[in-house]
Amino acid sequence: MSRSDRKWDHIRYAAEEEQKHTKAFADIHFVHQSLPNLSVNDIQFDLKIGELSLSSPIFINAMTGGGGERTYQINKGLAQAANLSGVAMAVGSQMSALKNAKEKYTYEVVREYNPNGIVIANLGSEATVEHAQRAIDMIEANALQLHLNVIQELTMPEGDRDFTGALKRIETIVKNVSVPVIVKEVGFGMSRETVLSLNSAGVTIIDIGGAGGTNFAKIENRRRSQALSFFNDWGIPSAVSIAEVADSAPELAIIGSGGIRSALDAAKAIALGADAVGIAGAFLTILLEQGCEGLLEAINTFHMELALIMTALGTKTVAELQQAPLVIAGKRTIGLNKEGLTQ
Repeated sequence: MSRSDRKWDHIRYAAEEEQKHTKAFADIHFVHQSLPNLSVNDIQFDLKIGELSLSSPIFINAMTGGGGERTYQINKGLAQAANLSGVAMAVGSQMSALKNAKEKYTYEVVREYNPNGIVIANLGSEATVEHAQRAIDMIEANALQLHLNVIQELTMPEGDRDFTGALKRIETIVKNVSVPVIVKEVGFGMSRETVLSLNSAGVTIIDIGGAGGTNFAKIENRRRSQALSFFNDWGIPSAVSIAEVADSAPELAIIGSGGIRSALDAAKAIALGADAVGIAGAFLTILLEQGCEGLLEAINTFHMELALIMTALGTKTVAELQQAPLVIAGKRTIGLNKEGLTQ
């Protein structure tokens, strides 16, 4: 199977998987505030993630590219929606374009249709500094995501089997590229141990990519003749991972992702300790079903609903929302409390 065909398989299966998951944040509840002393017009979404200045705490997370015309059209639609809404956008792994120049246009379209927005490049942990800088230059990126996808690779029939030296490569890239580096897990969450190792390597922005969103183990198992079903339920739930990372390394900027499908999910992720939230599967489904206009409307609605939630809680800024009181209960939050401590 060609890399292009594999990329399209990922998109098709991700869109199908998106409709099957339960919410990752169902057991997190806000404490009602009867006297918020705030107007919707007072809400401020702008924030900083490390060196990045964002106009919104939500962004379009990495999805695709390198799959020919079909992924070109997806990235075009995502870029147009990002441009019109002002949200940041990450592309999918660019390694395919580094290996095959004919695929570069499927990524370059993002900067073409979003000339002034925040655009984030993407590579795996196997990348070198040269790879990283080429990926950044390809789309004039404002930042670089390095994704960690061990479980996906192990489940993928043609995936990698050797992950030695990844931390050292990440450290070298952080020290030598021209933009901020975000290290992102791909749907299985980050543990305290992983985050402390990344922090020691100089990483300052983490995307926890927790369990609860697109399940790449299930996607890859659909492509196998003999499924590795034990990986289907692998990983740390997004809510638990956010809280654990926030407690373990409070100096890091945290992006929460994995199963965030609504403004309420996003607000809960931020209240648990995330600085911003990334959304992929939910936005992909809307784009495929309703086109760019439908996605733009969904993003605008998302912002409106988040503003209403923040007003109800009396939290004017993202920083204030991070301090909103929560009630945490239920089977998915065993070992989690507001401070993010495991027990």
